[in-house]
Amino acid sequence: MILEAAQLQVRPGQSGAFESAFRQAQAIIASMPGYRSHELQRCLEREGHYLLLVRWDSVAAHEEGFRKSAQYQEWKRLLHHFYDPFPTVLHYEDASKGPRLRTA
Repeated sequence: MILEAAQLQVRPGQSGAFESAFRQAQAIIASMPGYRSHELQRCLEREGHYLLLVRWDSVAAHEEGFRKSAQYQEWKRLLHHFYDPFPTVLHYEDASKGPRLRTA
């Protein structure tokens, strides 16, 4: 399992509209193969700042499956115009269980 983390900065005055659009868009991501769960956290210290966490079976499920899907175009239409700047997305794995075993 991997964790996708995206810090989202929403344009001033657009938080309510963004949250409403996200409530609609979350059904898209939840329907994708390899999706496990997600959460959208609103920052208490910074207006318009959010943290999106999505759990996937693999990086490929996110980058290949979701981002290259027809459904991603609707996700973009609903959400991408709210961001300034556009978010950086990083992927994480659980390090608490020791080093990852790599296969050749």
